[in-house]
Amino acid sequence: MAGTEQENKQPTVGIDKIYLKDLSLEIPHAPQIFLERTEPQIELQLHSQAVTVGEGAFEVIVMATVTAKIGEKTMFLIEAKQAGIFQIRNVSTEDLEPILSVMCPNTLFPYLREVISDVVIRAGFVPLVLQPINFEAMYLQQKQQRVQADATTTH
Repeated sequence: MAGTEQENKQPTVGIDKIYLKDLSLEIPHAPQIFLERTEPQIELQLHSQAVTVGEGAFEVIVMATVTAKIGEKTMFLIEAKQAGIFQIRNVSTEDLEPILSVMCPNTLFPYLREVISDVVIRAGFVPLVLQPINFEAMYLQQKQQRVQADATTTH
């Protein structure tokens, strides 16, 4: 009996569902933009968020905005939100933030990358492969910025 009780206290992280929450594609200068032969500049904005959806259940969303431009002309603009519902139990509050900010986005990003690549191809453009993202570095940078902001507001 004590063994079962002990097992129930083990930290667990599980995936309930992975899904595409939102997707948008704009090609404002079609069809003329397809005649361009210049290599576009690609800009990627990426962030994630997590919300509690039940006891031990969290929805984590990784959001990406990909803009391809030639000069001032936008070739395409893609906005995508890849989401997942994660069951996280018996984890300390201290450990929960890195799980939601690093581990869960690392799980979702390959799905997001595939969606964006597929949309770019289906839109008639050459394939776009997003490079891997270091969510741990992003998390540590955001944490450092919060610490600096708190230090600034308390003085």
